[in-house]
Amino acid sequence: MEEHGFTGIEPHGGNLAQRVDEFEKALQNRNIRISAVVAGFEGFLIAKDPEVRQQATESIKVILEAAGALGSEGLIVVPAFNRQESLPYIEAREVLVEKLQELGAYAAQHNTRILLEPLNRREAWFLRLLADAAAISKDTESEGVGVMGDFWHMTWEETSDLGAIISAGDYLHHMHIASRKNRRMPGEDEGDNYIEGFKGLKHINYQKYISLECGSEGDRRETIPAAAKLMREQWEEASITLKPIDHQNRHPQL
Repeated sequence: MEEHGFTGIEPHGGNLAQRVDEFEKALQNRNIRISAVVAGFEGFLIAKDPEVRQQATESIKVILEAAGALGSEGLIVVPAFNRQESLPYIEAREVLVEKLQELGAYAAQHNTRILLEPLNRREAWFLRLLADAAAISKDTESEGVGVMGDFWHMTWEETSDLGAIISAGDYLHHMHIASRKNRRMPGEDEGDNYIEGFKGLKHINYQKYISLECGSEGDRRETIPAAAKLMREQWEEASITLKPIDHQNRHPQL
């Protein structure tokens, strides 16, 4: 990872509390840091069953404490997948905000945060857009709650990478990236392009991680450095300065 210029690693949250020392020792004298922590908790936050909601709350707190100890940006949380029996939408949103206020306060105590992740509709109808995730974060009024974006999910749900990222604004604290069609390494699908999204990230002065969350059909010794090269080139190509947004018509101008 260091050879190809990567600076972060994103571990799974399962059993992370028992692995803090292991990660600290492994990353000593390295340029690699813990970026975010992905899932690993039990239950889910908008379950119909209150016991399942409480199970999620308590297990998320355990991971948040470990994430904070490792200096992680936050724990990635999906409120519910389609296969999980959830509350009706309006009630689910109200319950989620309430739960996130509690968890956000706990996360802030441990110098980390919850990162809400919108998915595509095949996986989760409840939360699909960055703007909606940002609105939920805003409603919590908690510094311990934020948003992450995933270019692969955004491919299917967002009308504009640029618009979606600008809509998340200061609530955006993490990103995932993969090829746009088959969720492989960036560049493994023909026409993989992230320039508009990168323009959005530059416009909001994003300084945090973009994590690879994907597989690879090719030889990883070739596809990983090729992906890093593609991302760097497109990041540079996205260096066009955006003019301030005209809030009267709410369209960004290039």
